[in-house]
Amino acid sequence: MVDVAIIGVGQTPFGTHPDKGLKELFFDAFYEAVDDVQKGFDPKLIQEAYIATLETGGGQLGNMAALMMENVGIPYVAARRVENACGSSSFAFRDAYLAIKSGTLNFVLVAGVEKMNDLPRERNRLWLGVSGDNEWERLAGTNFPGIFALMANRHMYEHGTKREHLAMVAVKNHYNAARNEKAQLRFEITIEKALNAPMIAYPLTLFDCCPTTDAATTVILCRSDLAKNFTDIPIYVWGSGAATDFLAIHDREDITRLKAVELASKKAYEEAGVKPSDIDLAELHDCFTIAEIIEYEACGFAPDGKGWKLLEDGTTTIKGKLPVNTSGGLKAKGHPIGATGTGQIYEIVHQLRGDIKEKERQVRDAHIGLTVNMGGSGGTAAAHILSNERR
Repeated sequence: MVDVAIIGVGQTPFGTHPDKGLKELFFDAFYEAVDDVQKGFDPKLIQEAYIATLETGGGQLGNMAALMMENVGIPYVAARRVENACGSSSFAFRDAYLAIKSGTLNFVLVAGVEKMNDLPRERNRLWLGVSGDNEWERLAGTNFPGIFALMANRHMYEHGTKREHLAMVAVKNHYNAARNEKAQLRFEITIEKALNAPMIAYPLTLFDCCPTTDAATTVILCRSDLAKNFTDIPIYVWGSGAATDFLAIHDREDITRLKAVELASKKAYEEAGVKPSDIDLAELHDCFTIAEIIEYEACGFAPDGKGWKLLEDGTTTIKGKLPVNTSGGLKAKGHPIGATGTGQIYEIVHQLRGDIKEKERQVRDAHIGLTVNMGGSGGTAAAHILSNERR
């Protein structure tokens, strides 16, 4: 078994790109990652590619990964598409990590790409809906805002969470996104604005919900013993974990918990040899604000039902003890489905290097970061622990 390092990352701006398709977005993110490798990198060293997408609209469902790689000038790489709903690129990252860790490969590309805003709203809702339970949820008329609203209402009923706590998540993440040049929603909001926004599914207003996003994100991984040939600042993958849960929430024991996140993060902690208290910053899957609060608990940062306390005491703000979603999160940076997980890794890599361009967002003295990426309403989850220190 060998250790694994990240030597380059790339990311397009998150948002709406009417002038670019999947190939153009992927091209831009790919060559940003190549250029990001400090000492230079020949793309032909890449042995395999794991490219994640839900491919909303179904433009190139078959051989999509091959199309992406030929477009960047590497047509003969073993490439495959990875799809696991909103968690697709985190699972792609885990697959690539395990391929290197096993000793099978030396250099691997992981990427995510999604083009969501070419579709009319009703078509987007269809493609997003198929990431949840089809038989009992989607065909019965509910959708993800409705599912997460059920989770939020139950959490409020059982644990004392308030709408104001949901709004605090939105305010915090918009504050961070306003300072991120690649974020989609680059503006601040107030608690009052969040609470008084149009209601989507009680208690979730417009500002409790993430936007639809076009983007591509890329990561170049290699054996850690080779990393210093390419960069003086490799970021090491200390741990990785993944898990699944019941897809339909009515089958779960407790809809105020995210069991897949609990299991995935626990596995990542165990492999990395760290505890929740060792984490310096995290990128969590805040597709809806209630998800971030429940993930505080699932990741061991707060006791069950007490995630809201981290918002009240400022723990998860950019200046807090455990900054969460310094990028702006899915909520305000954006949520390009297949590109979200590697987008989280992009943020943690730059934070651990200490080279965030917008210095207001730079977390000082950070050494260990966590990413958590879910699929659907928590039916799947993957967690990764990264560090700027070699074990």
